[in-house]
Amino acid sequence: MSQLSTPRRRFGAALPTWSTVAMIAAAAVGVVQFGPSRLSAAKPFAAIDDGSSALSAGASLNAFGSSREVMLRFALPNAPVEFPLEVSGDPAGLSYGWVPVRDTLAMDGPRAFAGEDLVAPSVPGFYRLAVLRGADRQIIPQPTLAVMVPFAAKVGSSLNGYRIGTYLAERFRGHTDHPAGFLEVQENDLGLRVSRHLTLGDFVTHDAQVDVWPKYVALNPRLLDKLELVLARIGGRARLAAQANGEQDVALDVHSGFRTPLHNRAVRWSARDSRHQYGDAADVAIDANGDGLVTLTDELLVAQAVDQVEAEHPELVGGLGLYVSRRYRTPYVHIDARGKRTRWKG
Repeated sequence: MSQLSTPRRRFGAALPTWSTVAMIAAAAVGVVQFGPSRLSAAKPFAAIDDGSSALSAGASLNAFGSSREVMLRFALPNAPVEFPLEVSGDPAGLSYGWVPVRDTLAMDGPRAFAGEDLVAPSVPGFYRLAVLRGADRQIIPQPTLAVMVPFAAKVGSSLNGYRIGTYLAERFRGHTDHPAGFLEVQENDLGLRVSRHLTLGDFVTHDAQVDVWPKYVALNPRLLDKLELVLARIGGRARLAAQANGEQDVALDVHSGFRTPLHNRAVRWSARDSRHQYGDAADVAIDANGDGLVTLTDELLVAQAVDQVEAEHPELVGGLGLYVSRRYRTPYVHIDARGKRTRWKG
């Protein structure tokens, strides 16, 4: 058994709810989001006049995945963006732009709403959506848009001086799987919240390139959604300890998120084509029963939660590995969203 470090707490503002005007942007081609939207629109705005001319906008609930906890949307440069949005008041004359997370004075745009599409910025990075009417501007705080560096930008085994290695799809015919792109991560991006419980730093490769910036990370939003659903399922029945701020939560530690193919080759007992290389897998230690330790009991509770989540959300089906052998310092669980149900013990 192992004692877990200080439990993570729930972070993030309450998700907005809106009931007046809905706009749904089309899905980004070639970039995985959460799946088909339950809402649709034949035009950018299905206007309902509430008698107000004030600009008020926010992301709709399905912008945050099935868990309602995912805080990143993904796109490639200049590609269509899926960004479910609701706007109250008169939609006439609205436009939009993208505001860099680290520079709120700059903006990509403005652009007119056209058809059902929003278009991502041309420069990779992290952005907030701004909705504009004349001189009025409202920045949507969540979710953040992550514009990825396309996979094709990788030259050989490196990207902008960061060593990634090569994927099987680059070396062997018959293999086509590789990430659509990579998130470009600067040191001050590590604390960026990608979901309610997880930060970008949880998914950075733990290799020898400690002082190399930027780093690059492949990350699949289905993994974030699945992890949050599992934590919600566990949290509903766990014995929880009160935190200093009065909240209660499940203790969680991410042992491994994204692994570059180069680093994966050096990880003992790792699979040759590990899903960690594709950004849809994580190794986590979860104190599921709230006793301050991570044991086989916790892993069985996590496994039960994963099975329940996959039964309710078949689009999130994937692998589950239980690691309790004494050769591992801390028991942990591998969870992925590969699209095929797989189970094993290590």
